[in-house]
Amino acid sequence: MSHDDVAPTRRRSIRALSAAAIATVLTVAPATAASAGGHGHGHGYDKCAKQVNDTYAEVLKCVTVDGVLKHLKEFQRIADRSTDPYYPGSRAAGTKGYADSVRYVSGLLRKAGYRVTLDPFEFQFAFPAVLDQITPAAASYETGAFTNSPAGDVTGKVIPVDINLTGDRASSSACEAADFTGLDFSGPADIALIQRGTCNFIVKAQAAEAAGAEAVVLFNQGNDPTREALIVGTLGDDPGVTIPVVGASFADGAALAAAGSTAHVRVLPTETRTDVNVIAELPGRNRNNVVMAGSHLDSVTAGPGINDNGSGSAAILETALTLARTKPQNTLRFAWWGAEEDGLLGSAAYVAELSQAEKDRIALYLNYDMVGSPNYIFQVYDADQSSFPAPVVVPEGSTALEDLFESYYTWKKLPYDDAEFSGRSDYQAFIEAGIPSGGLFTGAEVVKTEQQATIWGGTAGASFDPNYHEAGDTITNLDRKALEVNSDLIAFAQLTFAYSTEAVNGVKGKPVPGKPIRLPAPAGPQGTFNTGDGGHAPHHPEA
Repeated sequence: MSHDDVAPTRRRSIRALSAAAIATVLTVAPATAASAGGHGHGHGYDKCAKQVNDTYAEVLKCVTVDGVLKHLKEFQRIADRSTDPYYPGSRAAGTKGYADSVRYVSGLLRKAGYRVTLDPFEFQFAFPAVLDQITPAAASYETGAFTNSPAGDVTGKVIPVDINLTGDRASSSACEAADFTGLDFSGPADIALIQRGTCNFIVKAQAAEAAGAEAVVLFNQGNDPTREALIVGTLGDDPGVTIPVVGASFADGAALAAAGSTAHVRVLPTETRTDVNVIAELPGRNRNNVVMAGSHLDSVTAGPGINDNGSGSAAILETALTLARTKPQNTLRFAWWGAEEDGLLGSAAYVAELSQAEKDRIALYLNYDMVGSPNYIFQVYDADQSSFPAPVVVPEGSTALEDLFESYYTWKKLPYDDAEFSGRSDYQAFIEAGIPSGGLFTGAEVVKTEQQATIWGGTAGASFDPNYHEAGDTITNLDRKALEVNSDLIAFAQLTFAYSTEAVNGVKGKPVPGKPIRLPAPAGPQGTFNTGDGGHAPHHPEA
């Protein structure tokens, strides 16, 4: 999403420590993750459910990939059983699939002893859009209304605007007033056909309306494999257009560009609905130093959303259940956000409701959005900006979070790279509030390079997640190793900060129980991204 930067307003002083300092405050008992068996919480190994799990050895044994996968399989079943009248087969906010996901997560947490709150927020529920071609051939195309698109029902001629369907398919369609020169938009129902590329979607839509269009079809550019599929982006918070804007794939856009093409575009008015975030808290000895982790629980409307973002949701759920019997030094808080796919709405509403005193209680926020991509690479949010200049203000203390993640990968002899500290997921509202933030990411629609395939394996020339935002994001759309490594790391980080956040905000705690060892200093990112933002797929506000 495109957000304005907000300067931090923290009243508590924050002190970031170096990687070497982090190593001195961490204690860890050497262990490797168990590879099978589950660990209680209703699915196997009762010992883990009954013991305190306050050492690294216990946590890394009890948080297993099989335990995480059981939650993911339940998310898949929930989606499969959803008979939502508008988006069946999904777990999108406002649907039965999301409501059942909330019920599943909150039920397990309550049973484990967490203080669970269902935090309500309002949002605009968008109904399925329609894009039908009438002539020269009849066809119905997969589509969706752009976020904050006005409603409308238009049947008329399709007018291509400076599109390029051949060669390199370089496109600046509708970016300049000259692109509309010689085009006749004087009719009562003209549909502008616009290709992705060069300028922001809102610029294109505004230009089309100014030229006289009554609707816009904005299709993907088609210049590389990541720009072939259906594109449904956002027009921003205040788009300033009054005509409907829907998306299309490159192939469908090319079909609509045929001579004599007419089409039907329909976007229904949105409906105000109320949904909830799931917030679970385990009080610590220090009630005023809250260690928070979150993942978005909703899927896109196209499918069940198992990697995006069942993977993060399942990993923090398994972590929370494993830590349920601990007596932490700091208060633990976990969040499963709603309507992230609609524009980070649940997390933004949650932070907006907090008083400044409540914000100051949050020592840190860790975000996990896609941690098991099938063609993965391991990535850490680049708080120190060693690879990517951040487009947001990075709160003090965030670098310490990055260092811990990187030191863990280094300890496990696993290569990693940076992902831009962009705010393109649910940590956006936290960083705007000045709260130290960090997270993990295994890649979305960006294509893996030959160099990356050499380092991490997988398939060069294919996206990190070929089913990103597609119906194919199912229980088979995961890499077991990535999910296992990152689930262990998520639990490791949560246990670490449960006992001390000194490296982040200077608040002293206690060592984690267990035999102490030093984590190594971070080995450093691989530096495999020469351009771009480190594999993050934005919510498409851009060209």
